Amino acid sequence: MTVPNTPAGSTPGPDPYPPVFPPPQPPARAQRPPLGPELRIGAVITGAGVVLGAVLGLLWLWLAPRVGYAVQDNHILYRDPEGEELIGSVGVFSLLGLGFGLLTSLGAFLWTRARSGGIAVAVGLAAGGLLGSVIAWQLGIHLGATSDLRAHARAVGDGGTFDGPLELTAKGALMVWPMTAMIVLLFLSATFGKREPDRPPYWATPGPVQAPGQEPGQQGPSLQKPVSPEPEQQGQQQPGQQEPEPVQLRKPVQEPPAAE
Repeated sequence: MTVPNTPAGSTPGPDPYPPVFPPPQPPARAQRPPLGPELRIGAVITGAGVVLGAVLGLLWLWLAPRVGYAVQDNHILYRDPEGEELIGSVGVFSLLGLGFGLLTSLGAFLWTRARSGGIAVAVGLAAGGLLGSVIAWQLGIHLGATSDLRAHARAVGDGGTFDGPLELTAKGALMVWPMTAMIVLLFLSATFGKREPDRPPYWATPGPVQAPGQEPGQQGPSLQKPVSPEPEQQGQQQPGQQEPEPVQLRKPVQEPPAAE
């Protein structure tokens, strides 16, 4: 930048008003983690959910209440018309899904805590929980009593009783496991997960130099003094400039004392 009113042919000096802050630098691109380990972690968590789904199906078959039927005069009737066995089977399945969601999310968090989790952990928990719930549902139905009530009634005869098949009347119970796993994983990651270092506060960043008595926001004086062109030698006189006259010191004249 050229200072105004600079004589022609003279070399411009440094900028008397340099910028206070350095020019902004482009942000560095973050390196993406490799995709292979992420896929392996997601596949392992999903496979664990499928295996635990079989365990959930066996527990549901063992703990869920059965609907009782009785055969009277060639009619199939409920043994307890006001019973809550159908609701009880859904409740048992939901409680088991809640426990398995807690178990799988805690195990996945402890396994991947050193590498601060990742999207593969969340996807693996959601997919594994949903697949495990479906496998448990189908396994409990197929291992339970037959769904052909007439054939079962003919087998026991008139006056006999039998237990009905295991049913899941509320299909929303299939979402208890994956939803519980996701909520618990979010809580554990927010509470005990690895944290990034905090940025310094805004008052710790360097700001412009402020002169004493200067109002905030007013631009302070420059730290660099503008360089003016000087002659090459100290005693050399520039053309067209008059030599200054020497200063003479005179002794003050003492006045005589006044006559009385």
